[in-house]
Amino acid sequence: MEKMVIDNRGDLEVSFKEALKDPKFREVASNLGVTPKIAMKYTSTLEDCVLEQKNCATCKGLNFCKNRVNGCYMNPYFDGQRIITSYQECHYKKEMNDKLKNVKSASKELERASFKELDVTDKKRKEVLTWVKKFYDDFDITKTQKGLYLHGPFGCGKTYIIAALFNELKKKGASCKIVYLPSLLRNLKSDFESFGDEIAYLLEVDLLLIDDIGAEKVTEWSRDEVLASILQERMENYKSTFFTSNLNLEELERHFKTNNNFSDEDIKIKRILERIKYMTVDMELLSENKRK
Repeated sequence: MEKMVIDNRGDLEVSFKEALKDPKFREVASNLGVTPKIAMKYTSTLEDCVLEQKNCATCKGLNFCKNRVNGCYMNPYFDGQRIITSYQECHYKKEMNDKLKNVKSASKELERASFKELDVTDKKRKEVLTWVKKFYDDFDITKTQKGLYLHGPFGCGKTYIIAALFNELKKKGASCKIVYLPSLLRNLKSDFESFGDEIAYLLEVDLLLIDDIGAEKVTEWSRDEVLASILQERMENYKSTFFTSNLNLEELERHFKTNNNFSDEDIKIKRILERIKYMTVDMELLSENKRK
């Protein structure tokens, strides 16, 4: 008995001709400089690109972004053999990055951190480094992965390990930010004009490390208005978030308590801890002091 062969070329041609009725589709397809026969094979991909570019044209800001990757749109190009897509930042995201050029960045050492510089001879670090490598291998900018709550003694290299991961992931197109929590809170408290822009960036960046949580002076404002708000927004928008601390989660819970005996304080603290647990994998780094 002969097998039935289904030929979808007719349907594809119909879809392509229908798509060409859209001036924007014709513009995008024409800019590729390919034959209609090649463009037709990628009708669905080109329609996705057109939709995202149309979304950008009417968008009022990052908080209203409808695209797959916030602050970016799909842009097609022909590599000589096939049509592939890349993500381009929209003007809102570029403006935000420009505004934050003067925000204090990580130290020069962290900016140069890389996988090849990590100490892999210390067996106590093996579990953490294995997790970090897997996160890198599995990373997809369109998907969400749990971050890491990495705690351990002072100077054992917690921040450096995550900085190395971030630097490697930048090569995959991820936007990354490391903020030293005590400095962030001081800066926000002393300069409210920068509050909106800086917090907005922390909510939108693909990967965020909140460094040295537990070292800050706790106030209701820092805990409930700043930290809790950042965690809530990033959780709701499926943004991977990392933490380093000298405190484990039980110690961090005690750290968050103020001297005020408000009846709802325990509830607020529990909510923050639950967000951290939901967003991260809890791991301990036991290693020698790398700063000696």
